[in-house]
Amino acid sequence: MGWTLGRYFFFRYATITLWFFLGIFALVFLVDFTELTGRIARIDGFSYATAIAISGLRVPMIVLQTVPFVGLFAAMATLVSLNRKYELVIARSAGISAWQFLVPPCLGALLFGILAVAVLNPISAYGLSQSERIESELRSGKSNETSADVTPWLRQKTKSGDTIIGARAILNKGLAMADASFFSLDPQGNIIERRDARQAFLRDGYWELKDVRVLNADGTLTTKASDRIPTDLKPEFVQERLARPETIPFYELPQKIEVARSFGLKANAFAMQLDSLVALPVLLIAMTLIAATVSMRFARMGQSATMILGGILAGFLLYVVSVLVKAFGVAGFVPTVVAAWFPVVVAMFFGVTFLLYKEDG
Repeated sequence: MGWTLGRYFFFRYATITLWFFLGIFALVFLVDFTELTGRIARIDGFSYATAIAISGLRVPMIVLQTVPFVGLFAAMATLVSLNRKYELVIARSAGISAWQFLVPPCLGALLFGILAVAVLNPISAYGLSQSERIESELRSGKSNETSADVTPWLRQKTKSGDTIIGARAILNKGLAMADASFFSLDPQGNIIERRDARQAFLRDGYWELKDVRVLNADGTLTTKASDRIPTDLKPEFVQERLARPETIPFYELPQKIEVARSFGLKANAFAMQLDSLVALPVLLIAMTLIAATVSMRFARMGQSATMILGGILAGFLLYVVSVLVKAFGVAGFVPTVVAAWFPVVVAMFFGVTFLLYKEDG
């Protein structure tokens, strides 16, 4: 296939992918903004500008989760449009096989995946961290509004005794907490003191608490502008236990995993996130091949709706399998590399086998 035709197919795919991406971005923003305003509209200090900022910062992370579907729908739309305009028929009549005119969309899918990992992921990680910080500051002091079932808890052991730590929100990749509670225990496991801090920061050898209320065992309540609680916890341990993998940029994940494992931690969640991002570009190629199996013969077979539905179901099934296997990887039941690449390899073999059967007999 000549350079001119290949470039035409490539830019056709790139244009349709861009429009799909922008459309998904706008749709996600509207849905997230509507849902967010419904949750925080009654909080003191709320403004629509703040809600727009929070939603705008969160949208990249949500859109990153939809990238495989964007790749699938863009490839299907590209091939359907080429087929209905008989451009694929003309290409076939010129002696160009399906494998040749699938190279530009696959190349476009590969580049799209690389951009998603190298550019969109760091932006989304930073945006998610900042949105959590802004929303936490807006909700600060209202920890009773959230359920204890979703509160992250941590137990530390020091020479002075054990302390159970909980917080409404985890910030700064696990190194800061909002509306944090510290329960000090005696050797028998009884609570002897409770500290509630509006903010808590992990420093070198201690937790720094801000705007603290101290409830003693005798029921007396005192307030402090700041306080300290000794700790032996290392930042890497706290990050591995509390930080969400989505808040760690792709470029920082290898170092975080290496440091966490040096402390004897498995860091499966971080490793799963890293391996999934590495496999994303190849997953988009597999999505393109799946799209090709249901998109190249619409005009002649007259089964557009049925075939498109089949492609959507195949993509959804692949997504469900990916999420399920990823859960096994995070839990440690299978290696994270296997969990990340298994759905990709299966989808790739399915697409290649189907096309070989249809195109080459």
